[in-house]
Amino acid sequence: MAKELERDLGLPSVLAISIGAMVGSGIFILPTLAMKMAGPAVVLAYLLAGVLVLPAALSKAEMATAMPEAGGTYVYIERGMGPLLGTIAGIGTWFSLSFKGALALVGGAPYIVLLFDVPTQALALGIAAVLIVVNLLGVKQTGRIQVALVAVMLAAMVWFVGGSLGDVDPVRFEEFFDGGLGGLLAATGFVYVSYAGVTKVASVAEEIENPDRNIPLGLLGSLGFTTLLYVLVVTVIVGAAPTADLAGSSTPVADVAGGTLVQWGVIVIVVAAILALISTANAGLLSASRYPFAMSRDKLVPDALQHVSDRFDTPTTAITLTGGVMLAMIAFVPIDDIAKLGSAFKILVFILVNLALVAFRESDLDDYEPAFRDPLYPWSQGVGVVGGLVLLSQMGLVPLVGAVVITGASALWYGTYARRRVQREGVMQDEVRQRVGVQAAERTRAAFEGSPAGSRILVGMTEDISRDREEALVEAGVAVARARESNLSVVRFDTVPDQLPLASAAETQSSDDLDFEERMDRLGDRFDTPVDRGEIVSHDVRHAVASFARHHEVDLLILEREIDTERSWLAERDLEWILRHCPSDLLLVEPTPLDNLDRIALVTDSGPFDPSKVQLADALANAATTSIVLLHAVPPDATDDRRATIRTYHESLMELCTAPVESMIVENTDRSTVANAARADLMILEIDGSWWARRLDARNPQDLAAAFEGPAMVLRPHQERQPGLVKRLLERFAL
Repeated sequence: MAKELERDLGLPSVLAISIGAMVGSGIFILPTLAMKMAGPAVVLAYLLAGVLVLPAALSKAEMATAMPEAGGTYVYIERGMGPLLGTIAGIGTWFSLSFKGALALVGGAPYIVLLFDVPTQALALGIAAVLIVVNLLGVKQTGRIQVALVAVMLAAMVWFVGGSLGDVDPVRFEEFFDGGLGGLLAATGFVYVSYAGVTKVASVAEEIENPDRNIPLGLLGSLGFTTLLYVLVVTVIVGAAPTADLAGSSTPVADVAGGTLVQWGVIVIVVAAILALISTANAGLLSASRYPFAMSRDKLVPDALQHVSDRFDTPTTAITLTGGVMLAMIAFVPIDDIAKLGSAFKILVFILVNLALVAFRESDLDDYEPAFRDPLYPWSQGVGVVGGLVLLSQMGLVPLVGAVVITGASALWYGTYARRRVQREGVMQDEVRQRVGVQAAERTRAAFEGSPAGSRILVGMTEDISRDREEALVEAGVAVARARESNLSVVRFDTVPDQLPLASAAETQSSDDLDFEERMDRLGDRFDTPVDRGEIVSHDVRHAVASFARHHEVDLLILEREIDTERSWLAERDLEWILRHCPSDLLLVEPTPLDNLDRIALVTDSGPFDPSKVQLADALANAATTSIVLLHAVPPDATDDRRATIRTYHESLMELCTAPVESMIVENTDRSTVANAARADLMILEIDGSWWARRLDARNPQDLAAAFEGPAMVLRPHQERQPGLVKRLLERFAL
């Protein structure tokens, strides 16, 4: 039986973890740095950052009550948007939280130096080691320590604000917007990381008692309180001391307290700052270690990271690894780089959190039943996404490059390690698959129901075609014309030398021309279908074919497919030219008598079947009194959701076809195996003529036709009737 984490965190512990994770380096270290960007408007920057964090807090509160599992952000994004983005969010958030924990300890050094003359780095490493041991001993001990640390720190901060507000000089706010809008947004993005801890409590959701009540209260209550505290503290820092005195200060709270409080009050504030920074580091280690634990349970990282201690019920391996990373950061990574990278990636992660909630809401899952629902959905998520993107644009080059590197490394890890170990998708991917599958089926339904009576089909040939192949080609045209209620034209295109005037050639009708017309009349009587027949002479056959198709508004042009060249009697460049210059679909037919057919296979491994191909197969199957096989080839590692979407799509097509239809999914990438899996007598393929579609195809459809042990038809739909690039990409993803 799998081990579970003990639920022993009440609302006070939840509030303490969240507030303790926020109130640290963000208020004790960052204000003076942010003032350089925005001036006095840094007060507004802290308020704006809190507002922009609110959508992510609401989203997390809702998802946490539906999925109170360890891992928080990773779990929600992985379940909502799939394992790839879940891996990126999990690894990135793990590093981000570890960065902030290390930043809190290293950033607390200037405050420690005010009281003790000690080596700052050694002390930071020592405190980190103690916190690692405390977390290994169990969450209950950690939660109690967190409550105590936060209580002392908050009492000191309230005293600092209350004792200093009287010294605030309004004159220092007169040039409030000197930094401009750009400076305000840059400062907002810079201090955004100050609120990162608001959602850390979701990463220990599996250990919270009564999560339906305590999670939303803890998240929203801590955010509201901390935002107010930040605004008041920064107001005091800006208004109670000259800007010149704070320039370059690494201990702004202590510096202001020295001028506004009694002498021993400075000591209290310094102690509070140290406690706050230790609290931040403790909360960071506590929550960061849950990410590799949760990812290990989902097979995205090695199984060893989900080991739970028999004695303390804590994920010891995950805590040890996270602690080791924090120690390395304290020893080797500059503080400024950690802060900037942590803030940029936290914005990205919160954007994904908002999108994950949208995925859950729009998927309408039966088992998604949160006890708390965001009352502002979807507006709050829209504000969170757009606001996050705006802030990212103001962060500068280095943070963005760092975030891209972390994202790329996480994606590389997923591709090389995790992808082959997981067989699931997020609800967003599943929803996209289902909707794309439904849309593809509806596109085919519209084609079946919207085929206009009186449209025209052209069967083109030359005088070199054999009589048997000529008859089989006409028979195919008759079958399609009947199904579509279309008019059928059979035209022989003859090429004459440039030296012979076309008028002279047209006036001469040979005995072979008369025989051709008589044969077409007999075939029309035999198939009980009117056939308009004729001959066209030209110097350039492709111009003649395109001109006839345009003039007679031909919907489908049927030409012979030659096995030797894998094309018709026209060169490939001529076929492409014709498709560009006339609004017709092109069908290349390897003529075969319909009486010889028992099974017709529609084959694809690159998205849905073109509606015209389904219509064609249904027409031929009815004419030959045979059945259709819908064959989709997928790789062996295809997900169950993809297979289910394909089956549903096939079922929709079965309802449209009047001939018997069966469905087949082949888990193979070998072209010969795929081509012959249906054991059919005729295979129908399609080629998308656009250059980007050909590069998207897993393999050239002509290769499948060449590997097929029988005759094949290749449909080349006109580009105007093809879906656009984005839809084509979605169709290939879904099917």
